[in-house]
Amino acid sequence: MVGRSHRRRPPMIRTFSARAILVTCVTVIVSVVVTALVAMPVAVGSANRQARQGLVDKSTLTGDVLATAHPADRENLVRRLRQQGIEVYLIRRGGADQPGLPARLVTRVAAGSPVDQRGVVNGTRVLVVGRPLAATGNGVVLTTPVVTASVAPLLGDLWFALAAGLAGGIGAGVLLARLVTTPIRDAAVAAARLGAGDRTVRLPVRSPTEMAELATAFNQLAADLATSEGRQREFLLSVSHDLRTPLTTIRGYAEALTDGVLGAGDAPASGRTILDEAARLDRLISDLLVLARLEAADLPVELIPADLTELIGAAARAWAPRSAAVGVPLRTDLPAGPVVVRTDPGRIRQVVDGLCENALRVTPPGGPLVLAVRADPDGGIVEVRDGGPGFTDDDLAVAFERGALYRRYRGVRKVGSGLGLALAARLVRRLGGAIEAGHAAEGGARFTVALPRGTSSDDGSLSMNDALGYRR
Repeated sequence: MVGRSHRRRPPMIRTFSARAILVTCVTVIVSVVVTALVAMPVAVGSANRQARQGLVDKSTLTGDVLATAHPADRENLVRRLRQQGIEVYLIRRGGADQPGLPARLVTRVAAGSPVDQRGVVNGTRVLVVGRPLAATGNGVVLTTPVVTASVAPLLGDLWFALAAGLAGGIGAGVLLARLVTTPIRDAAVAAARLGAGDRTVRLPVRSPTEMAELATAFNQLAADLATSEGRQREFLLSVSHDLRTPLTTIRGYAEALTDGVLGAGDAPASGRTILDEAARLDRLISDLLVLARLEAADLPVELIPADLTELIGAAARAWAPRSAAVGVPLRTDLPAGPVVVRTDPGRIRQVVDGLCENALRVTPPGGPLVLAVRADPDGGIVEVRDGGPGFTDDDLAVAFERGALYRRYRGVRKVGSGLGLALAARLVRRLGGAIEAGHAAEGGARFTVALPRGTSSDDGSLSMNDALGYRR
């Protein structure tokens, strides 16, 4: 616990505002120091050039004064130069008036050669300018210390710049923090309201671009969430109605049997009714469970090579008696040879059975039910067509939305639970295929299932995209 307390950062530094101010202040300080360090050599070089040029000019003036002026004026000139930090050496008859100058410099000036260089005089690095005078063996030498880079004077000069930079950094940090954190705080508050159930909350879309994109994404999320919850409420209402209907029937017959209203002769018919309603209830619950597992990517799917011709032929033989019982002729349109795709035969049969059940529910006696298979360059096609009332163009746009057609046609014609087509669409997409609704040549609805020739690895496992229900 003690170690954690030592590692914990101060609460102030955890806020974006404090970090923005700190970063801008550090940036200003570093910028000022780096600029000073980079500019120091340039400034030193410029100062030495100016000092050298001044020394050259003063050596010319000094030489003229020493050659013609009164001795008192010469002394005043030398005193003023020394007050300016310039040391004056007079050379008479080949010797300097004071020690310190290197002998070779004295010799050169006495010999009539000018000098302009750097050197060491009395242990100090100096700029040296020497000029010979008219008289042989005489001259004047001026020296001034070389300007060097000293950190202490530099830092002394930077205090004001650093203070001004800190003030500017604090101001810029506060402005930046206000500019950035205000939209973030607004988004946090809006997210809290959204999490609390307020689906009307929206964020203003304003600059900068990143904040505008964040606000747009949040608003779209809120709108999609409201739409999704609205659909879920409608779906729950419709499913609760479907659940209540068979339960009511079962409860009614159970109460009648318990109260003795139904005699012994009515028991078989009552039992069949209860059994049918229980089977209907079981199918509805099974569909709900399959849908939930599909949405959670938790439904096992095993892909193997399968012959659609054989698979649909078997489905037709299984549905022929039920079709004949309701007066609906079942026809097949199958190719002569196999159409092999890589899929889960059990799941495809589940899709076909659901489509056939929907077709028999709405197809009147005499209307056909057709199961067809045809080859495709990319795989195989399965079609289920009927002679029922079919779909309008508006119906086709929402045919596979959960409960959409149920809400639209409830009370108008026979409808199921509203789950069958949604379940079929999700199963087909899970298998890497595609399903489409359209108008059948027989006058009713047409469902086309396209299955690819192969969408998985050799071991039959689905890819990540397929497992999540997406298709490339």
